[in-house]
Amino acid sequence: MKKIRVLIVDDSSVVRQTLSELLSSDYSIEVMGTAGDPFLAADKIKEEIPDVITLDVEMPKMDGLTFLNKIMTQHPIPVVICSSLTERGSDTALKALEYGAVDIITKPKMGTKQFLEESRIHICDVVKAAASVDLKKYIHRKHEVQPKLSADVIIAKATNRAMLQTTEKVVVVGASTGGTEALKTFLESFPADSPGIAIVQHMPENFTTAFSRRLDGLCKISVKEAEDGDTLIRGRALIAPGNHHMLLKRSGARYYVEIKDGPLVSRHRPSVDVLFRSAARYAGKNAVGVIMTGMGDDGAKGLLEMKEAGAYTIAQDEKTCIVFGMPQEAIKLGAVEKVLPLQNISNAVINKCL
Repeated sequence: MKKIRVLIVDDSSVVRQTLSELLSSDYSIEVMGTAGDPFLAADKIKEEIPDVITLDVEMPKMDGLTFLNKIMTQHPIPVVICSSLTERGSDTALKALEYGAVDIITKPKMGTKQFLEESRIHICDVVKAAASVDLKKYIHRKHEVQPKLSADVIIAKATNRAMLQTTEKVVVVGASTGGTEALKTFLESFPADSPGIAIVQHMPENFTTAFSRRLDGLCKISVKEAEDGDTLIRGRALIAPGNHHMLLKRSGARYYVEIKDGPLVSRHRPSVDVLFRSAARYAGKNAVGVIMTGMGDDGAKGLLEMKEAGAYTIAQDEKTCIVFGMPQEAIKLGAVEKVLPLQNISNAVINKCL
């Protein structure tokens, strides 16, 4: 049986040695070499192409993300990032996945050698899984242009304005690039008895759990990753789980969320357009819609539908956005009633919900 040949790239000699020993302990893995920086790694790759590369992020001469990007654009090889900078939900982890890393192993900042030894089976399994990836399909799937579907594939547009059976206000929010910090600023400003808030933040699967917990520890309101059927109550914010659409629904006076699979909408899952359309349909004038920093136009059409249904709509201004794409597209469509700097949005929402 052909062994999986692995190249270890890390500036720490201790990590290189420890990883070499634990990977070599698996009969199906062979360490073909180690390198202390990307330039040495490139020389080794010229001599022999590995089946898998384990790659640190912080290294001399060239950082790991730059090297990863070069590998994936010039000669794709399955790469497992092994770094202390890739906590779940961190910008570094998100960027590594965006560049094409197959998986991520997060090393602790202290006690790395002991951690690696204790995680031997897991690390070997990650490397073996990486070696089995059909990289041509993987890269193609990440970069191919998907058909840009509308929210119609998830929820039909409302055709009537049924009498709403509740006057309880709800807030729906959409964000993407730069949204993790924008949402922190936004949510920290709300008092404990604030209206229920439903949020779509473009994030990969598994990242929204840690993100929600982080916000829950910082805010007066409770923040949780949404589960199917969760009630949207005062003093609670629900964040759509990564890789799943979230819809606002209503049963009598009760608002709740539905979590569902389905195709990408506006090239995203979860999609802001899906959440906003459902708010237009089931909350109408009782909703406040907020579109924040983000690339692209997801949410613009949905926000217009909310406005047409009587909802109050707000966009983050260009000066405080990391990327002004989503708010700008909503403004162009005439979907926005108020454009505000980030720090003023929460007060405007609270005042509108009084």
